[in-house]
Amino acid sequence: MVKKFTAEAFGTAILVFFACGVATLTFGVFSAKTSGLNGFTGWSNSAGVVATALTFGLVLAGLCYAIGPISGSHVNPAVTLGALLARRVTLAEAVTFWVAQFVGATVGAFGLWLVLKQSPAYRFAYGNNAKSTGLGADGYGPASWIHIHAAGALMAEVAMTAIFVYVILVVTAKAHTTAVTGLAIGLTLTMVHLFGIAIDGTSVNPARSFGPALLLGGQAFSQLWVFIVGPLLGGALAAGVYVFFHGRTVDA
Repeated sequence: MVKKFTAEAFGTAILVFFACGVATLTFGVFSAKTSGLNGFTGWSNSAGVVATALTFGLVLAGLCYAIGPISGSHVNPAVTLGALLARRVTLAEAVTFWVAQFVGATVGAFGLWLVLKQSPAYRFAYGNNAKSTGLGADGYGPASWIHIHAAGALMAEVAMTAIFVYVILVVTAKAHTTAVTGLAIGLTLTMVHLFGIAIDGTSVNPARSFGPALLLGGQAFSQLWVFIVGPLLGGALAAGVYVFFHGRTVDA
């Protein structure tokens, strides 16, 4: 259990540090906002979406192969909830994973902030907006590209998380597990990010949203409830759909 806790904390920290780091860099430090800082040129939002989506997917795919044999590489409370309801993990394991994931996300976000604050470009790009978006935080209303309301962001998170967790439950069942399982999971995460970044930044992972929001406070923290409730509802929905189609399994 100690190895599983450590693996989940480590994996979640790595996901937040690198993937939220790319989001912060592409939508801030290297965006058109920094064109007034010598040495920097613009980077379009569409390029940022692709770069961020791919980073989330690639990091998770790598983690699936690296720590999957140890803990299953959930690195996501919604995935753990889905696994619990599908009887893939025990309640004791789920609670251990949840604690590890939130701790890891906080450590990853703090490490990212520690690195980026050393750069004048980070402060130039975000300025007063750092409290809402400076670490790749998710958000709705003014923090959303399309200014979506909380209800819309909640529905999007439920839908995106449901398809993401359902795919994980299917491809990690022993009957379906192959050498490309990690790649399938990573590509699914990439897909939901390509869809969701413009909506609310894309969470589908309460821990990933918690770490940056805890450090930023302000608007990011006040809106955090959507990115905890939505993904957890999506994870539970995914488990229900999985059980309906495939039955409860304990062989994964």
